[in-house]
Amino acid sequence: MADRTELYDRDESFAVNGRPDRPGRGAHHGSGHGSHLAPFRVPFIDGDKTLAQVTDEVCAPLERKSTLAWKATFAVAFTAMAIGVACVAYQIATGIGTWGLNRTVGWAFDITNFVFWIGIGHAGTLISAILFLFRQRWRTSINRAAEAMTIFAVICAGLFPIIHMGRPWLAYWMLPYPNSRGSLWVNFRSPLLWDVFAISTYFLISLVFWYLGLVPDLATARDRAKSPLRRRLYAIFSLGWNGSTRTWTRYETVYLLLAGLATPLVLSVHTIVSFDFATSVIPGWHTTIFPPYFVAGAVFSGFAMVLTLMIIARKTLRFEEYITVRHIEAMCKIIIVTGGCVALAYGTEFFTAWYSANGYERFVFLNRAMGPFKWAYWTMVGCNVLVPQLLWSKKVRTNVALVFVLSLLINVGMWFERFVIIVTSLSRDYLPSSWSGYSPTLIEIGTLLGSFGLFFTLFLLFCRALPVIAIGEVKGVLGYARGARKGAGQ
Repeated sequence: MADRTELYDRDESFAVNGRPDRPGRGAHHGSGHGSHLAPFRVPFIDGDKTLAQVTDEVCAPLERKSTLAWKATFAVAFTAMAIGVACVAYQIATGIGTWGLNRTVGWAFDITNFVFWIGIGHAGTLISAILFLFRQRWRTSINRAAEAMTIFAVICAGLFPIIHMGRPWLAYWMLPYPNSRGSLWVNFRSPLLWDVFAISTYFLISLVFWYLGLVPDLATARDRAKSPLRRRLYAIFSLGWNGSTRTWTRYETVYLLLAGLATPLVLSVHTIVSFDFATSVIPGWHTTIFPPYFVAGAVFSGFAMVLTLMIIARKTLRFEEYITVRHIEAMCKIIIVTGGCVALAYGTEFFTAWYSANGYERFVFLNRAMGPFKWAYWTMVGCNVLVPQLLWSKKVRTNVALVFVLSLLINVGMWFERFVIIVTSLSRDYLPSSWSGYSPTLIEIGTLLGSFGLFFTLFLLFCRALPVIAIGEVKGVLGYARGARKGAGQ
């Protein structure tokens, strides 16, 4: 007997995955007549794919042997992760003194990396939740990988506060539970504690959201798996999915509720991260612009990382017809908008410092642009303000190689943005006698390298074990397109 997936794929009169009466998640639910459908827009999927082709081609990376390119990339990523593990182990055994921190600059690489990775994790949930609520069907080819990127980025971010504690085995002290240490409780007024709750909530919701979207495709992989072990694992995690109309209806309801729950988290998490700085009294930090500024920067850097990963994935996994130039161009447009918000925030900071007539505030921003870390500031401005302006040109947006280079530069600039905000403000305090410089040690650089190694190692394993593209959602787009063509008499 043929498996369920093949039966669904062979009969293309079924709208999506065996549901004859519904055009698929993300499509307009009309009666099938042209007068009830939204104006037809050609889907971003190339090649006029059949439903069977979508299943075969998306599942192909899971079923074929690892390519030499994947093995080489995995070896590099795993080596970088191993270097990071060694550096962290040495730092824990020796102490925080292995970092370049001093009495003036108490935060540097650790908090910079923390904020950077939290920002990277924002694009995934934005693509999955907000664009889903706005019925942006072009998201269907990239949302799965973007969601996975969110999970891995938050894991990388969460490691840095624990490492910075110096005694990571005491991380449970951050949890507000009844204890035997007398009246010792966490400081509920500290934004650092708010980070713990916000990020843990964001991680759990993002993980559930990602896993829920995987369930239909895990059932597809289950029915196609030849290895008994894989078939068993896919069967466990697909939760008995059978593709019935009732199952799809309940699935879509839960998915919609989770999308609505995850949407405010996209805005709230980096807002709370910005409170680490905005609630302080250090010049250059205590500013009300930080919450929207950090959120815009997070989406900006997150989409740049999505572009970086998707351009690599579409080439190495042979997904050029699923992750098309039009997908890349759409993401570039979002980068233009969020990059404009970030540039406006940079200018607003200088204007506010000047308008405040506060000598300390004026000095901090002049010091950023003209002080000892001016090289970092102008690197930030060049990568985050000037580079995105190239994307106004359609020729640039449709040049995949050039967009890849620009996305890398934007990620570099966003890392330096966090570095500039933190180090330049701390290194020049109120009293010149307490001023101090800062330079990272090899342990800090190795830890940063290790975080990238961990991120790419997890992403490469994801590409080999799970469908990178949401099969059901792509079929929904194609099913809607076919229904629109029939309704229009094409």
